[in-house]
Amino acid sequence: METRSMILQRASELLASSLTGEISTRAICEAAGIGQPVLYRHFGDKDGLLAAVADKVWEEYLAPKRAAVPSGDPLQDLRDGWDNHLKFALAHPHAYKLVFASGLSAAPQAAQEAMALLESVLSRVAKCGRLRVSPSEAARVVMAANTGLALGLILRPTQFPDQGVSDIIREATLRGIVADAEMGEGRTFQVAATTLLAGLPDMGLFTGAESALFAEWLDRIHDA
Repeated sequence: METRSMILQRASELLASSLTGEISTRAICEAAGIGQPVLYRHFGDKDGLLAAVADKVWEEYLAPKRAAVPSGDPLQDLRDGWDNHLKFALAHPHAYKLVFASGLSAAPQAAQEAMALLESVLSRVAKCGRLRVSPSEAARVVMAANTGLALGLILRPTQFPDQGVSDIIREATLRGIVADAEMGEGRTFQVAATTLLAGLPDMGLFTGAESALFAEWLDRIHDA
């Protein structure tokens, strides 16, 4: 096994078995059979190593999402994504905290990719005419709610003993961003604007300048 990969593997194993989520570079070097100069040569410092470890563990979550074939129901895909996110967080609490509850100077890439994958699902919801806000804004709302719940369950298990609260929070979050049949005429125009904005890059009908102007008009309708 290549040295960098071996270090990551040993560090991931130590992280998973740690009671607190704390691991030392000395323990990692001993487990990998290397000296600390080798570790620092590959990762720069401990924060760089932990960021790489987080990304390695998160690959278990991200790889299936990249390869997933979208279903005909993007709302169900969104619900399934919420549930899978929480399941992963509870299975890998230390790696989850490294991404969403740490002050690492070297930021893991996992959070950025997870957000992009979530936004792609919400773009499909928008194209179906069901999104009240832009896919990027909706992604921030969903991610904030999902990560907040996950961290609550990880860090305060006695305050959140029942994971069934996830269904309540998920559906409350979706009601805030997903349009229904009783939203009223004003909201209909705003949802229509969001729908057109989501599909604009795929239309291929306008020049770049025309698309930018059309998008500006749609933004005005949405914000009216």
